[in-house]
Amino acid sequence: MSPQIKYAYKTHNTWVYRRTYPKALQPLLGSALKQSLKTGDAREAKLRVAELNQTFTTIIKEAQAHALATPHTDTATATQGPRLAVGRSRYQRARLVGDGLINDLAQAYLAEVSQRLRPGSYKSVRFALSLLTSHLGKHPVGDLSLTHGKEVLGYITQLSPNVRKYRQGKDAGLVELASLSVALEGATLAPQTQARILKQMSQFLDWCVGEGELGANPWEALKVRDRPEVHPHGMLSDAQVCILLSAKDRVLHSPLLFGLLTGMRSGEICGLMAEDITAKGNLGRFVSMRPNALRLLKSKAAEREVPLHGVLERLLDTTLPKSGRLFPYLTVDKVVKRYAYLRRLRPELHGTVFHSTRKWFITQCERTGVPEHFTATLVGHHSARSANKLTYGLYSAGISDAQKREIVGGMRLPAG
Repeated sequence: MSPQIKYAYKTHNTWVYRRTYPKALQPLLGSALKQSLKTGDAREAKLRVAELNQTFTTIIKEAQAHALATPHTDTATATQGPRLAVGRSRYQRARLVGDGLINDLAQAYLAEVSQRLRPGSYKSVRFALSLLTSHLGKHPVGDLSLTHGKEVLGYITQLSPNVRKYRQGKDAGLVELASLSVALEGATLAPQTQARILKQMSQFLDWCVGEGELGANPWEALKVRDRPEVHPHGMLSDAQVCILLSAKDRVLHSPLLFGLLTGMRSGEICGLMAEDITAKGNLGRFVSMRPNALRLLKSKAAEREVPLHGVLERLLDTTLPKSGRLFPYLTVDKVVKRYAYLRRLRPELHGTVFHSTRKWFITQCERTGVPEHFTATLVGHHSARSANKLTYGLYSAGISDAQKREIVGGMRLPAG
């Protein structure tokens, strides 16, 4: 037998509050205040009844004050009267920690991170979570264990870099992708990529902990067995630079010159505007790297001014647009694919990418004796610039425009 609570009764295992308004105020308020307490626990229901009793009292006082201030007419009805400014308590059903489905939580997480991540980073996180939800999406997040983590990691280690490019892999889940990878390719993802996917899944579980959906991250101690190693792309040799420039590719020739003679990243080159070019008297023209509608910058250090080499100044005067985007139809995706096309045409370029032009620029700076923090300023890298990371890093305004001009002016493209 359920306990008795004044102004509340139990129906379908849920307590409901009901209290009748005074008959004189019923034309204004209706017959009664009725609200579900969203709980089946008698002790919690008593507390919520006490809260609603206070609300009921406030409503009565507001209604009586309104009735005294407004002349009574027989035609007055509750719908014609103004609304009373009294908030009603809202209750939610109790839910155990860990009851949320991984599918639902992943959608909420992606909606949140999409507001703060750049498109490329968001795409990477979305891919990692699509692997997770395809395998465990219908499980409550509280059911996840270290065993599940080891199982997921086992499948990740079987994935090949190109499996999504196959028709069968377009909409396949984690298990199907692992099977396709084993059947169609012998190569697997690099340990570094495996670790990144696992880390993104673990960050999602950390978010669940922060949102109160999970008590602790069960995959926190999970690690990729093989040690992640970075395999950077090669630096362009002078001979390879000659091959690239002699190709005079209709898409990449001018961007290649910017990469080689300024050390800019491909995304920075794609977002260049004619308005970014400024003249500084006898120091020549400089390009200002700053965020705009076309691109963001990788870091705060990437905001900088770089002097333009004489070759690039001639390019601006003869070939490139005088307003708007310097490369109107260029995107990072097109740069990557076009460079891959050149690499297929000329096997001598094997092992290099467009970013190798930035490495060539930095190498030339080092070989001509430019101090490292000078080069860091030109290419937009963070630089301590001193052993204690204070004197130059905090107190110095950086190198002058004349020093920048001297470094870039001394840059020479290889002959031939």
